[in-house]
Amino acid sequence: MQEYTSKQQQIRRPAQQIYAVASRFDNLTPAVADKVEEWQATEDTCSFKAKGFTVKLRMAEREEPKLIKIVGDDGGVPMDFAFWLQLKEVAPNDTRMRLVLHIELNMMMRMMIGSKLQEAVDKIAEAIAQSFNAAPQF
Repeated sequence: MQEYTSKQQQIRRPAQQIYAVASRFDNLTPAVADKVEEWQATEDTCSFKAKGFTVKLRMAEREEPKLIKIVGDDGGVPMDFAFWLQLKEVAPNDTRMRLVLHIELNMMMRMMIGSKLQEAVDKIAEAIAQSFNAAPQF
């Protein structure tokens, strides 16, 4: 299984606040619903269409307030993967976040999309940090 780790991002909020939002798919509805088709979410699962393909995800593990593991749900993603969001609070309003993608790819897929996956993980981490840093206190 290959691992793609994002650059560390700084979020100017306590880890508990970030965890409270990110650990529930239904909390993401306002930010995501207009960006994908057929968004549906509960606390533990979500599904949506991306380029005509249905994606189903579920929260596999939570360790408050420092770790969230997301995996593909039954029949929703054709590859075996786990997506981790890691949080480390270094000061009261200074949390460091990093994303880690664990995915099973054959050699050809790794050569074709490995660098693109690394770029995507970095961009997603940056976007998450920017949205938390820009949002008003909740």
